[in-house]
Amino acid sequence: MDTVEDIILDRDGRNISALRPHIPARFCDDAATMILDNPGTVLITTGFYILLAGATETDGPPGAIAIGNALQKLGYEVIYVTDKFTEPVMSPMVDGRARVIDFPILDHEKSKQIAADMMSELNPSVLISIERCGLTASGDYLNFKRRSIAEFNAKLDYLFHDFPNSVGIGDGGNEIGMGNCAEVIPNYDRLSVPPCVTETTHLIISSVSNWGGYGLAASLSKQSRQNVLPTIEEDQALIKKMVDLGGVDGMENAPVYKVDGFSLEENSETIRMLNNYLASEGV
Repeated sequence: MDTVEDIILDRDGRNISALRPHIPARFCDDAATMILDNPGTVLITTGFYILLAGATETDGPPGAIAIGNALQKLGYEVIYVTDKFTEPVMSPMVDGRARVIDFPILDHEKSKQIAADMMSELNPSVLISIERCGLTASGDYLNFKRRSIAEFNAKLDYLFHDFPNSVGIGDGGNEIGMGNCAEVIPNYDRLSVPPCVTETTHLIISSVSNWGGYGLAASLSKQSRQNVLPTIEEDQALIKKMVDLGGVDGMENAPVYKVDGFSLEENSETIRMLNNYLASEGV
C-alpha cells in the first residue's frame, strides 16, 4: 500500500481496478492539486437510488460529507446538490454551515436550464460528484443490473458539462465521471455496461465510492499538511445515522449498517490505512 490510490482500490470486488491503466497513476493527488488551485465554492453531488429498496444507498453521502467537511476546514464554502430521494437523508447529516439543494427531477431541457441557472447563481470554483448515477449515451440512467432509474434520478450531469474543474468518483462504471473511460469500460467484466458518458476533469476510482471520498480527503491532507480525514468514530456514526434516516446498503437492499456489503469495521479499515499513510508522510 504505497499510495492513496493503492489503499482505496484494496479489496476490489467489482474489477474497477481494471481502469487504472487508463487514468493518471496518482489520480487522487492530481484531483486534490486541482481543487487546492481553485479556492472558493465547491458543489458536491451525490445520491444513488436503489430500486429494489426504494431508498438511497449508504455509499456516496458519507464520502461526500467527508470531502465537504475536509474542504470546509480548508476554507471552502460547500454546497451539496442531490434530489428529493436523498435530500431528506443528507440535510440532517451535514455541517450546519453547508447547504443542501434539492435539484428537481425534470426532463432534459428543463434540467439543462436549471443547471445553467444554478451555475450562474452559485459560481462554483470546483464541482465534485461521488457515487451519482450518470447519463448513458442513450440519455438514460441505469443501475448495475441495467434497469432504468431515470424517474428517480435528477439530471445533475448538466452541471458538469463543459465545466473546467471537476472530479468524478465511482466504483462501477455508471457514475458521473466514468465518461472519461466510457470507451474501455465495456472491455472489462463486472463493470456497468452501457457506462455513463458524462466526463469530469479528474476521475477517481475506488473499490467503494466512499473510499474514493476518503482518498481525496487524504490527498488534500497531504498537500495542505493538515489531516482533514474523518475519524473512524465520526465515519461510523455518520453511516449509522444515514441508515437510521432511511438509507440502505446497496448490496443487501436493506437498512443495515453496511456500505456495499462491507461492515462498519471493514469500512473503517480504509480510514485506518489512510491515516497510517499520512503519518508516514509526516502529516
